[in-house]
Amino acid sequence: MTTIKSLHEKLVNKDISAVELTQETLKNIADREPKVDSFITITEEAALAQAAAIDARGIDATNPMSGIPLAVKDNISTKGILTTAASKMLYNYEPIFDATAVEKLYSNDMIVVGKTNMDEFAMGGSTENSAFKATKNAWDQTKVPGGSSGGSATAVASNQVLLSLGSDTGGSIRQPASFNGVVGLKPTYGRISRFGLIAFGSSLDQIGPFSQNVEDNALLLNAVSGHDPKDSTSSKVAIPDFTSKIGQDIKGLKIALPKEYLGEGIDPKVKEQVLAAAKQFEKLGATVEEVSLPHSKYGVAVYYIIASSEASSNLQRFDGIRYGFRAEDAVDLEDIYVKTRSQGFGEEVKRRIMLGTFSLSSGYYDAYFKKAGQVRTLIMQDFQKVFETYDLIIGPTAPSVAYDLDTQGHDPVAMYLADLLTIPVNLAGLPGISIPAGQVEGLPVGLQIIGKAFDEETIYQAAAAFEATTDFHKAKPIIF
Repeated sequence: MTTIKSLHEKLVNKDISAVELTQETLKNIADREPKVDSFITITEEAALAQAAAIDARGIDATNPMSGIPLAVKDNISTKGILTTAASKMLYNYEPIFDATAVEKLYSNDMIVVGKTNMDEFAMGGSTENSAFKATKNAWDQTKVPGGSSGGSATAVASNQVLLSLGSDTGGSIRQPASFNGVVGLKPTYGRISRFGLIAFGSSLDQIGPFSQNVEDNALLLNAVSGHDPKDSTSSKVAIPDFTSKIGQDIKGLKIALPKEYLGEGIDPKVKEQVLAAAKQFEKLGATVEEVSLPHSKYGVAVYYIIASSEASSNLQRFDGIRYGFRAEDAVDLEDIYVKTRSQGFGEEVKRRIMLGTFSLSSGYYDAYFKKAGQVRTLIMQDFQKVFETYDLIIGPTAPSVAYDLDTQGHDPVAMYLADLLTIPVNLAGLPGISIPAGQVEGLPVGLQIIGKAFDEETIYQAAAAFEATTDFHKAKPIIF
């Protein structure tokens, strides 16, 4: 398996140049892209120019990311590169600034090769809600890739790139990572700057890394984390080396398995794989015990009120006046607003704006938004209680494996319920990772490992110990 470290070694020893590596990556993209549709934009010229500049400066031997190409989700701002959030609203938008996370990529000499497809404004769990195309699962092109970061997950799973960035508001990194058999982490809220991430739910959104193995994931998190004065929600907690505990054994770790995460709605075959993973942790010397997170069952309802309310206020800026799409047939100002938003937004985005506007409207605010905030506190307290005794929480990432394209998209409630296991982690602002933990009917199953706030290192320690003693991460889709 090609890892970042092995590539870094080759670059340092001059067995391969950054330009050659970028050319190879672009060739992989060109070969596989027709099958999976991971990308909205491929930045061939800019990437090769960037690689040539890195070669001219020389590869930094102390920085493992120097000269490594990656893909970035299309809701993360990239200067001079089309950034659409997969919406007709932003079909021609080229930002004049980089998101802080992208600045950090560039300062680590990483090469952005393209922008990946997603659910419009990150709203959806199947990457079918894009205004441009539907992405396919890397393992089976008749299945969904998960969402909203479906393009970022499939680009890594189909080996177009080794790394990518996604964003996670209610599971949008972990669920597609689970469906495509790759590693995806949602960091602690505030760990990575949100400046330049097109906002959906500001109290929930977090940028995070995708990779083919655990160590590479931690290396990318090292590169993009840190406090940012441009983002008031960014944390000042010191940034450790996230790889520092990888390779340490996990004897004595206490792991909780919530009974709610294996209850109703979970595919029995997925449950089997998760219980087998729990056994594996026990074999490695950790203790696994059943616990309860009683308020988790309200997670989906709380999330869709809070996230939609935040979305309805965040998306007010797309009005057809300042930038982006404007309806052609409008006659006056009010008409511009109405027609631009009716024509520019897709069905799911409109649905959530309406839901959010309703939850915030007078007379309903107390009944919905305020109440959702109170239940969110109860969900946070559930986690706090468990973490008083335990180091980590495990469970399935998603209730099932990837389902057929064009099925759940017509049933919003079914799609919402698919985020049942990932949403509570966002509501509590905690870090969580999805790693490959088996297969059901030839499709990957993801194991979710949830940690305490700002304790990503322990998550990586446990994930790497599991990975080192299993072969699930070695299974690759046949994409040709």
